[in-house]
Order: sequence, then C-alpha cells, then structure tokens
Amino acid sequence: MSKTGSFAIELYCSKCGKTYALNEIHQLCECGAPLLVRYDLESAKAVLSADTFRNRPANLWRYKELLPVADDENIVSLGEGMTPILPLSKLGRKIGLPDLYMKDEGVIPTGTFKARGASVGVSRAKELGVKKLAMPTNGNAGAAWSIYSARAGIKAEIIMPEDAPKITRNECAAAGAELYLVRGLISDCGKIVAKHVKENGLYDASTLKEPYRIEGKKTMGLEIAEQFDWKLPDAIFYPTGGGVGIIGIYKALRELKELGIIEGKLPKLISVQAKGCAPIVRAFEKRKEASEFFEDSQTIAFGINVPKALGDFIVLKALYETGGTAVSVSDEEIIEAVKELAANEGTFVCPEGAANFAAAEKLVKSGFLKETDRVVLLNTGAGIKYPDTLTAEVPYLEKMV
Repeated sequence: MSKTGSFAIELYCSKCGKTYALNEIHQLCECGAPLLVRYDLESAKAVLSADTFRNRPANLWRYKELLPVADDENIVSLGEGMTPILPLSKLGRKIGLPDLYMKDEGVIPTGTFKARGASVGVSRAKELGVKKLAMPTNGNAGAAWSIYSARAGIKAEIIMPEDAPKITRNECAAAGAELYLVRGLISDCGKIVAKHVKENGLYDASTLKEPYRIEGKKTMGLEIAEQFDWKLPDAIFYPTGGGVGIIGIYKALRELKELGIIEGKLPKLISVQAKGCAPIVRAFEKRKEASEFFEDSQTIAFGINVPKALGDFIVLKALYETGGTAVSVSDEEIIEAVKELAANEGTFVCPEGAANFAAAEKLVKSGFLKETDRVVLLNTGAGIKYPDTLTAEVPYLEKMV
C-alpha cells in the first residue's frame, strides 16, 4: 500500500479533551461532544512548508499530509477542491468593499461544497472497513455522500425532509442510496437516523457525529490561504447551518499557523444565517457559549435551516476568538442578492451563498467592515441546484413569418 504521509495521530474531544485511537471507529465522545482529528504538527513542521503544495494536483488531496487518510488506495475522489476565488469588483465597489471576493464551490463535483466532506469522510469510512452508513440531510450532503459512497462500494441510507430540493433527492436515488423522506425538519430526520444506527449497527455519518467530514471542509481554509499566497484576508463569510465549514476553516488556519506557514491575526470569521433560522446569531448576540433550539424554523436557504447544531459551541468559539460576528438576513434579501450577483457578476449562486453577500452589505453599513478590508464570501453551491429559488415571467414572441 502507498502511504499518504498523513501526520494524523489521534482523535480528541472538542469539549473534554479525551483522546481516542485513530484506527478504530468512533462517533461522539463519551461526553456527547464531537471528536476532532489531531495531527503531529511538530513533526510536520520539519517536512511541510508553503512550497510543499505548489506543484501538486489541483484538488483537496494536495494537502494529504494534513488529512486523516493513511493509504492512497483508500482515497475516494472525483477531483474535488481548489475551487476558484473570483473578484466581485462591480458589487464590491457598489457596497463599499472594493477588495471583495467569492470562493465558488458551485463548480465542485455534485455542485456543492458537500463534496469535500464526502470525499474525506467516505475515504476514512472505507479505510475503517465501513460497509453501510446512514445520515440525515437537508439535501446536498446526502447527495454528495450517496455519490461518493457508490464510488467506494459502501451502502448509504439517506433520510431527508420532504421539502428538500427534489434534485438532491434524485441524486441520492440515482446513486443507489436507500432514500427515505420525513414530514418534518432535519432535526426530525436526525432522531430517526440515531434510532436506525443503534438498532442496525450502522456507521453514523450525521454532521459532526463522525470526525472526518470536517477535515474535508477544512480544505476550504487551506485553499484560501494558498490562493492568497499565504497572506490571509481580513474576513471570511460562511453560511451556517451545522457549521462544519466554519469550524473546519478555523481548524485549518490554526494548524497552518502552528506549522509556521502563515503569520499574524486570523481573519474575522463571520457566521451568516437566515432570519427564519438563526440560533447561532441569537446565541452570539447574548454572548452565550451554545445556542438554543430555534422553534418553527423556515427559510428559502434550505441548507442552513438547522434549528440546533451539534457543534454550535465550536462555531461560537471560532467567532469569539477571531473577533468575528454573526448576522442574519431575510429571505427577501437573499433572493435580491441572488439576482444582483447574477446580473452584475455573472455568478448564479445558491441562496446560502447569496446570504453572505446580503450580510456583507449590512456589515459595511454598520461599520463592522472597513473599505480597506479584504473579504472572502463562501458560495457553497451552484444556483442551478435550486431551480425554484427564482421565478421569472417571460413573455412569448408572436409567431414570426
């Protein structure tokens, strides 16, 4: 077997610090908190530098030493990663942020950033000998994990709300997943998955109930650092549901700093939610360490309709420690942002990604962001995966003779 050179050494609890062996299947810590991967960064420091990654293939596995897969033959990949960072020059100048950029995850396999977590998560599941996994999803994660599981030869059981985008339902079905719909929210789906996992001994691939999805999402942070030549932006916006991406980006930047590859202050991490589902925003405004369940949540940005995130306390810690903030936007503001980005910048983004632009405009007006700030927005998926977000009244031409 060909070794990846991974410096992963163990799992540790994000709350109590208890450690677990890396070569065994573990889900949550005994205390109920998510587990994270620890790397031997002291040893890695002697081997890795900014130049290490320079001429490698343009996918997330270019950072394989900082990912948890030990053997190359277990890597399950569709070429995901190294998505473009696009300047939003017109809209940036319009809202008072001339140095505004968007990292476009819509061009990744399966059309959303969920492919990152699926690639690393499924690769580790394969390496650990998993035969069948189960997960709740708002749509895109289930689609990605179904596709990557099919490639890995792992069976997938996917449970999603009936209101999830139909295109993601079709992706799961096409990939041969066992797909079930629920009349309720993702939190209701999660309860069913927990029951199935317990009764049938399945591998639980729910958000943060396995330690490896976050490592795939972490690569967004690694890429942002590399794409800006290891000079970090001032702020990074992330649409927050389960919050794995913002946790991953924070973890990536801290690891790079410990390696000595980046220096200085970390970017302000900014969590963006919809007004119809804003548990992190409410908690941040009250300076709490964890959020409360958001009752009767509803938003057009289905991917961030998560009433209570398992890793909320890690998200909030990342915001507090980087001097970031949390902001919510209305569905009307999201739809308007989708239109503005398409009409002015030629980028048709998902509603979650559009929420970031609406939030950035608000934070410029409030004075939180300065005109000189370099700002990166994460567009987490392609707008075409949400065909019902916008409706257009299109006139017919009279028959031409």
